[in-house]
Amino acid sequence: MNFKTFTAALLSATLIALPAMAQDKSILVQSTTSTANSGLFDTLLPEFTKDSGITVNVVAVGTGQAIKNAENCDGDVLLVHAKAAEEKFIESGFGVARFDLMYNDFVIVGPAADPAGVAGMTDVTAALTKIADAKAPFASRGDDSGTHKKELQLWQAAGIDTAAASGGWYRSTGSGMGATLNAGVGMGAYVLTDRATWISFANKADFKIEVEGDTNLFNQYGVILVNPAKCPSVKAEDGQAFVDWLISDKGQASIADYKIDGQQLFFPNAGQ
Repeated sequence: MNFKTFTAALLSATLIALPAMAQDKSILVQSTTSTANSGLFDTLLPEFTKDSGITVNVVAVGTGQAIKNAENCDGDVLLVHAKAAEEKFIESGFGVARFDLMYNDFVIVGPAADPAGVAGMTDVTAALTKIADAKAPFASRGDDSGTHKKELQLWQAAGIDTAAASGGWYRSTGSGMGATLNAGVGMGAYVLTDRATWISFANKADFKIEVEGDTNLFNQYGVILVNPAKCPSVKAEDGQAFVDWLISDKGQASIADYKIDGQQLFFPNAGQ
């Protein structure tokens, strides 16, 4: 092959490769499990990709693990639900800025038999006290997720030492929300869960929501761009485009429109 032929072939290969490279726009989001398990991402992500040309890959784990992953520079955007931990992430320099995104609430579900007699209660502290007094089985995620963090706060507020009860009526699964709900149903145990995961959970058996409506069960989600100054591998422009879309009028409307059996799972509140 002479030089002219080689040059032409190289130029042709380059021109073919450039469009493929231009189309290869993707980001990695470290997210809590409820956004994936509820099906929300199945609705939101295709819409965002259609608008932006950016593909979103999601790692859905407990909030604590998602934050650790982002601190290890494994991700471009963090979407979780533990505000104090999120603010610490920002203060440590790992995040650029935090935005409220949406909210729902936590509920306590349990078997129809309701061994602790908490059905219909709206005071979560009193309900947990009754569960502990009755030594009724309670299944905890035990995985440092946002839900687990909230659960521990609630037990502390009730003055209950769950560490002392561990292995007895208090069971730690060390797993995600879906697996913990399955375990809870299997052992007839009460479970604290976010409402979105509960609505989308298929294996309810005779379980129902027993405790709800306490303001202490409020569940706020936040979204953060991982700081490229701390993590040079971050795709800052594309990651910020995703954050901006989520908190935009269109993104917020898409969150509000997502329903299962007529029930809205998440309530957008960016900028409120």
